[in-house]
Amino acid sequence: MTASSDDPPREYNLPLVVGSLIAGVFFGGVGGGVAFPTLPTLGAILGISPFLVGVILSTNRFTRLVMNTPAGQIIDTVGPRKPMIIGLVLQGVAPFGYIVGLYPSFVPLLDAAAIFILARIVWGIGSAFVFVGAYSIVIHVTSDDNRGKWIGYFRGGQALGFPSGLILGGVLSDLYGFEVAFGSAGAAGLFAAVVAALALPTVHNVAHDPVRIRDLPRLVRSDSRILMIGSVNFTIRFLFSGILLSTVVLYLEANDISIGVFSEVGASGFIMAVTVLASSATTVVSGNLSDYVGDRALVTVPALALFAFGFALLGFVPTLSMTIVGVVCIGIGVGGTNPPLLAYLGDISPEADVGKMGGIYNVFGDLGAAVGPVIAVPLGAAVGYRMEYLLCAGMALGCLLFVVVTLLGVEPDVEPEQAPSEERTDI
Repeated sequence: MTASSDDPPREYNLPLVVGSLIAGVFFGGVGGGVAFPTLPTLGAILGISPFLVGVILSTNRFTRLVMNTPAGQIIDTVGPRKPMIIGLVLQGVAPFGYIVGLYPSFVPLLDAAAIFILARIVWGIGSAFVFVGAYSIVIHVTSDDNRGKWIGYFRGGQALGFPSGLILGGVLSDLYGFEVAFGSAGAAGLFAAVVAALALPTVHNVAHDPVRIRDLPRLVRSDSRILMIGSVNFTIRFLFSGILLSTVVLYLEANDISIGVFSEVGASGFIMAVTVLASSATTVVSGNLSDYVGDRALVTVPALALFAFGFALLGFVPTLSMTIVGVVCIGIGVGGTNPPLLAYLGDISPEADVGKMGGIYNVFGDLGAAVGPVIAVPLGAAVGYRMEYLLCAGMALGCLLFVVVTLLGVEPDVEPEQAPSEERTDI
């Protein structure tokens, strides 16, 4: 789709553009990550129940789930630059709302929990515009020959933002207090907005009459590859962000796995860091590799196989060394799927619907990440965490089979270059 655009990608300074996008999603992720090590502690201090703390932490994710496709619609209508900058500003403002939540007596009619929920809603709205806008810009400024490479760099930076926020939130809160931690996260987000305003190009859509939101399900059904891409993203986020990150500390505890003097809690932090680093490194490699293969999505086949193998290893061999090997395989699987599939989606997306396609991709992923934690702990308590991880391995293998069948055994119902005009004939 974008390969045929009238604006050649070579006209853009790709390192500058993608670098500013990385700064935006990285610092935005920092703002989101800061909340997780701090809000559970604040719950007891401010009198917020554990249930409400969970609601606060998940509010941004559910907000983004609702906002992804409207954000894509807006971005396809007005272009991605301004919505993304506005999104970065919202992400920068949200942590200052956390500071207000520390002093709820200054806000009439609202208690601390309500203030934090509102701040997380603001952050969720902002992140929807940032993630979809960044994706849209990358797709528009790249070509089929280099799209995977730059998406790999972009996703690698994005993957590091959230864990950096976890570290920043914990360290700054311990050393200087919650106000400094939240204020630093807000300042980082606003700094990213300034960088984006100075560096991001204005990208104009060359097509007209984009598909309406209510017609998106039909657009997804029109090409089985779009459904495949979304389903893989759902599976990865469900199993990794939803199941593994929610249960790894309980898995370590159940199997008496620790690292040196650290407890299961400390060991789980190390395990998560190893997984994220493996994922971030692999995103760059897989993105570049996808530019050199005939079919980008084929890169996901070995990645999904390693992803499934990692979960199987956790289930069959619950030792420290094999746990580390297992989570490295899982991290490689995560990093090996996202960039090729995002680039693939960009290759086949209708010119006027890049933003909405990015929104659809995020809807699948956010749905998986939101549903996963709800299932993870009860399922693990019922069948055991080793068995739960074996079930995860089975689900990953099923996803792998779906990818192979979709790529090799099923032709798309509508050719990508024909989909826009056919979908819009009755609009």
